[in-house]
Amino acid sequence: MQTHTAAAEAALEIEDAVTHVAPGLEDDVATEAAIETEAAAEIAGEEDESDSPPSSGMEDQPSATVTRHPRADRNQHLRIVEAILFATAQPVDTAYVAGFLPEGTDVAALLADLKTNYANRGVNLVEVAGKWLFRTADDLGYILRREKVEERKLSKAAMETLAIIAYHQPVTRAEIEDIRGVAISKGTLDQLLEIGWVRMRGRRKTPGRPVTYGTTEAFLNHFGLNEVGDLPGLQELKGAGLLDANLPPGFDIPMPRSNDDLLPDEEPLDGTETEQLPLEMHLPEQSDVQE
Repeated sequence: MQTHTAAAEAALEIEDAVTHVAPGLEDDVATEAAIETEAAAEIAGEEDESDSPPSSGMEDQPSATVTRHPRADRNQHLRIVEAILFATAQPVDTAYVAGFLPEGTDVAALLADLKTNYANRGVNLVEVAGKWLFRTADDLGYILRREKVEERKLSKAAMETLAIIAYHQPVTRAEIEDIRGVAISKGTLDQLLEIGWVRMRGRRKTPGRPVTYGTTEAFLNHFGLNEVGDLPGLQELKGAGLLDANLPPGFDIPMPRSNDDLLPDEEPLDGTETEQLPLEMHLPEQSDVQE
């Protein structure tokens, strides 16, 4: 209030000075008086502000009190359900999920909301046999598919059969069994055919027209051979310790044939080899059963 009184007194003094000014100087004095009046008013305003109680500084700031979202509890429940589904390794049912939520929670509605939220993402929430799980989106499955070559160790019977075919080709099943001295199971030849190391060459011109077998280019590539004739001979096998030193008299290893052409006693395949059942039934070898 003192500041306002001082400003009023200054204005009266200025007005009185203007009244007693000499003629011709009224405009100049009036202008100066107006300027001084404005200055006095500004000073009075500043002093009023200084006299007022300090502001908390929060008038122009948003309120520090956060209003809780009316569906905050539901959002928290959605997060809990999402965490459960990510953490479990196996699909879970509704009852399992409900065990982590307050009693009375609408678990089915929460799962439906999550399913909608993940509908267009890389993983989808799906229900399988009444249970829920996250699964890769169907249209992205081809990206994650990997082809892996499975390495399988050949059995002793398969290795012996392969060696006989390599050295004695073209050879029939009966001839393989005669050389080995034991019947072979059908699965042994099927395994070699599946690997791609053995192929059907033709049919022998004998009663029953048995199929003849021979090795393939994949066989040469795997064992690092240029041709079948590069297979080790008798002396090389002895030197490598692969043959018994006390071999029966007259034992010899035939020279493998490098020519893939059919022999005079062979005829081409007729395309029915995979459709025909074997004429004879062979039980699995006892050695195979033990293995």
